[in-house]
Amino acid sequence: MSRFVLVTAQPEFDERIRLAAAGLPGTLQAFRAGYLPSTIDDMFSHLVGEPLEVLVLGPDLPSTDVLNFAAAVDVRSPHVSVMYAANASPELALAAMRSGVRDLVTPEADVETLRVHLEQAAMAASYRLSSTAPATTVGSSDRPNQGRGRVITVMSPKGGVGKTTIATNIAVGLAKTSPLSVVIVDLDLQFGDVASGLMMKPESSIVEAVNGPMDSMSLKTYLVPHPTKLYALCAPLNPADADRVSAEQVSDLVARLAAEFQYVVIDTSPGLGEHVLAALDQATDVVWVCAMDLPSVRGLRSGLEILSELDMLPENRHVVVNMADRKSGITVQDIEATINIPVDVILARSKSLPLSTNRGVPALQDGLRSTTVKALLSLVERFKPTWQDRNHRQTHRRVVFQ
Repeated sequence: MSRFVLVTAQPEFDERIRLAAAGLPGTLQAFRAGYLPSTIDDMFSHLVGEPLEVLVLGPDLPSTDVLNFAAAVDVRSPHVSVMYAANASPELALAAMRSGVRDLVTPEADVETLRVHLEQAAMAASYRLSSTAPATTVGSSDRPNQGRGRVITVMSPKGGVGKTTIATNIAVGLAKTSPLSVVIVDLDLQFGDVASGLMMKPESSIVEAVNGPMDSMSLKTYLVPHPTKLYALCAPLNPADADRVSAEQVSDLVARLAAEFQYVVIDTSPGLGEHVLAALDQATDVVWVCAMDLPSVRGLRSGLEILSELDMLPENRHVVVNMADRKSGITVQDIEATINIPVDVILARSKSLPLSTNRGVPALQDGLRSTTVKALLSLVERFKPTWQDRNHRQTHRRVVFQ
């Protein structure tokens, strides 16, 4: 059962939150105050009923106090979703993420919008609470326990097949239902395009992240917030800096991000280099991308064979054929026969998809409507928690494209 706590002295906001929570399971406990207690123990000692899952802080509370209080809650009860009502500037969004605020909502949001935010916050809290196994495993590296977040590695043995376009759209799509719980990592260390694909100008990159302190607060300082409420860890601006990132550092980084975020989406470089293998070793899901040409399909088959021999194929695999075209000379059935596994998602050749990437606005952010966008949405659905509960009889149904 979801449990909600509200702190605000603003009657009108109090009323809207109460109406929003009224249709949700669990109870709401409200504190009518325009300030926060000096310690979180002062609040927790007054809580009754179900365990706290969502803490809502009103727009009348000073932002500095909110950020400090959220940081304390994040340390004591990291599963709790802290939701703050404020007009989110880029600076506030970044500071909120670093302090432990899980969601920002506009103070003027209507009851239905607030209900959606409360539901999402409660779902995220339940997810984190169910993943409260010991945070570290005994070993030489003491790296965080794997499997806390879902690690989605997007890869292809060949370049130019649209990995970055697919990875950024997966991240944007997941952020719509899990705001502030998605991070995309650009692991194409020499020529990564995630920053340009999301119209970002990062001040730091993965190089600083892996060569600095690896604690939770320090890692978050290297992430760049995006308007769709996801975060990005971008590739270095100088290709020569790729040598400053080791495979072991990549493995440790991904594991630690998975301990902090519900979804970690990784855009990789072409091929099966050591950095890609390190990410794949941490992955819960792999998205294989190939185009509708023989070199791409044969490369995918070779990659699958090599990873099968190395026993490095994640249990959850998703095969995507991008830029599909009936006039290419090969069919989806030809591809399936070559790689010996079904194709899961087909993205028809589209002018709008590369155009959206070139503009720095992913198709799922831009609200485009086309069969290709629908296929992207179906790919995103495969990673949501409800996917495993669905009937999979039509999981590998072939798609007819024009």
